[in-house]
Amino acid sequence: MNYNIDQYEVWFVTGTQHLYGEETLKQVAGHSQEIAKGLNASAAIPVKIVYKDLVKTPNEITDLCLEANSTKNCIGLILWMHTFSPAKMWIKGLNILQKPVCHLHTQFNAEIPWGEIDMDFMNLNQSAHGDREFGFMMSRMRKKRKVVVGHWQDARVQTKLGVFTRVALGWNEFQNLKVARIGDNMREVAVTEGDKVEAQIRFGFTVNGFDSSDIVAKINEIKPEELDAFLKQEDLDALLKTYETEYELHDSIKEGGEKRQSLVDAAKIELGLRAFLEEGGFGAFTDTFENLGELKQLPGIATQRLMADGYGFGGEGDWKTAALTRAMKVMAIGLEGGTSFMEDYTYHFTPQGSYVLGSHMLEICPSIADAKPKCEVHPLGIGGKEDPARLVFNSPEGPAINASLVDMGNRFRLIVNEVEAVKPEADLPHLPVARVLWDCKPNLDIAATSWIHAGGAHHTVYSQAVTTEFMEDFADIAGIELLVIDDQTRVRDFKDTINANEAYYHIFQHRM
Repeated sequence: MNYNIDQYEVWFVTGTQHLYGEETLKQVAGHSQEIAKGLNASAAIPVKIVYKDLVKTPNEITDLCLEANSTKNCIGLILWMHTFSPAKMWIKGLNILQKPVCHLHTQFNAEIPWGEIDMDFMNLNQSAHGDREFGFMMSRMRKKRKVVVGHWQDARVQTKLGVFTRVALGWNEFQNLKVARIGDNMREVAVTEGDKVEAQIRFGFTVNGFDSSDIVAKINEIKPEELDAFLKQEDLDALLKTYETEYELHDSIKEGGEKRQSLVDAAKIELGLRAFLEEGGFGAFTDTFENLGELKQLPGIATQRLMADGYGFGGEGDWKTAALTRAMKVMAIGLEGGTSFMEDYTYHFTPQGSYVLGSHMLEICPSIADAKPKCEVHPLGIGGKEDPARLVFNSPEGPAINASLVDMGNRFRLIVNEVEAVKPEADLPHLPVARVLWDCKPNLDIAATSWIHAGGAHHTVYSQAVTTEFMEDFADIAGIELLVIDDQTRVRDFKDTINANEAYYHIFQHRM
């Protein structure tokens, strides 16, 4: 799907005051412009950094925040107090500001000029306490933000600012995302349910249901005799050629093979589903094997290819995971590593080590494939439909995260487990699905115990591009709970955190 990252911008805003006089303020403005220019040139920051005029009064700050709120392509603000900026000036503006904030704690000069430093230099370089004053006000107002400390030219600082801008892109996507639920949730399943109204209030995205007949209607438009048809036979032929070029087709589904029709039907489903999503402006979708209607097979290769193009997906009606997949894919644009819908499927328990084999019935995104995927047709034991086509592959080794968004009734909770993908110990010749084997941090025992205590879902978003830092920033922007399972996790401490969070979020959400 088309996504133009170049249209978005983050504003660089410097706070100061009139106390210092016009000559000093000119120097402050010059420094701020140079920093904004430097950040804008950084390869680590994927969006445009826009310098905004200095803000020196409560009215200027309020007007700026109002402007940011109403500017669609502004997805966030980087705030810096160059000099001492009395923070009471920010109260009204911060109260109305609706865009994500990064507080950059830096200064123009990297080093103290030991031989020349005087009070003029000291007065012009006061972010050491100007930013602390601002930090107090943000904390006093219980405003979540990302804080980045260090010199603005430092690669580490620019990388962290890049993470913030990427997360702001993901949050902006949440604000505008439409999720299509094709069918309903898998019957009697708990974790894929949730409060869609509260989700729209909290996150901005909409979730609405549609019937599989909406997809079938698009498929039925594929007719060779109607030149004005929305979908033409030539579209189908071109897609089948794409399959043959991009994947290793099993002999049975090559032209003339005994299962060729299954691949043709899968291609029709992709064309119909893609047309439906594009026409409706949807960025994410779900389906379920229990509500396929007239669809001949569960969408396998169709869903996989749509995810590879950036769509979010959740199996069995899991709209929360579908939305999160889309947001994380937007965050990861231009980064190495893939992002996919995932499921903890089965375990490998041995004295030498314990691992999780992640997979799903069909729908794993080929962005995490370690080689050219195979395209195959195999029976699917549930759903009662014809044998579906799917892409089969392994995934590359290396660090990754699994993220799960769950509805706890009084709040949403985001759970992240840091993992390390490893190479399977042997070939998997009889497993006709895409898969990835990973080692949980700190180990499977602690990770699974903590995950279960946290109420984490069996569906996740798996990413080798997005890190825990992204998800921490995202949770702060969204104002939701975050639980991280990593090398430092201990079950007793983790349970204490969960218990403490119960009180914290009750107080926070009810403003007690």
